[in-house]
Amino acid sequence: MKRLLIAMVFLLVPALPVRADEAIITYKSLSPDVAFDLARAALNQCRKDGYQVAVVVLDRFGAPLVAMRDRYAGIGAWDIATGKAWTAVNFSEDTAEFVKRVKEGTLSAGLASLPKVTPLVGGLLIQAGGSVLGGVGVAGAPGGDKDEACAKAGLAAVRDKLDF
Repeated sequence: MKRLLIAMVFLLVPALPVRADEAIITYKSLSPDVAFDLARAALNQCRKDGYQVAVVVLDRFGAPLVAMRDRYAGIGAWDIATGKAWTAVNFSEDTAEFVKRVKEGTLSAGLASLPKVTPLVGGLLIQAGGSVLGGVGVAGAPGGDKDEACAKAGLAAVRDKLDF
C-alpha cells in the first residue's frame, strides 16, 4: 500500500505544473505611449482634412487608454468615439463591418441596440501578431467614412510599433 501511494505521488507531481500553466493567461497589451501616438496621428489627420473630432483608444478589455477631443469638436463626439472603439473591441471587427453585417442580416439587428454598442462607421480593431490589442474610435467628421479614414491614418502611424 505504501509503495502504491509513493508511486501515485511520483505520477501526479509532474502533472501539477501543467495545471498551474493553464491557470495563467499571457496576452499582449497596447502601451499608453503607442495609444497616445495613434490618437494624436488620427486627430492630426482629421485636422489636416478640416475636421474637429474626438479620438478614443481603448485596450483589449474596453478600458480607456487615451481620449482626445479637439477644441471645437462637439462634446458628444467623445462618447460616440468611445462607443465606436468599444464596439470594435467587443465584436472583434471594425465597426464598418459590424454595420454591414447588421444591414445584411448576418448579424442580429438586436445587437445594435445593446448598451454601449455604437453601430456607426469609424471604429477600428487594433491587432498585431494575431492578438487583439484594443480599438480606436473617431467621431465628429461629417460622415463615418471620414472618421474611419482618420482612424486608419492613426493606425498607419504606429504600425511599425505594433508589428512583433
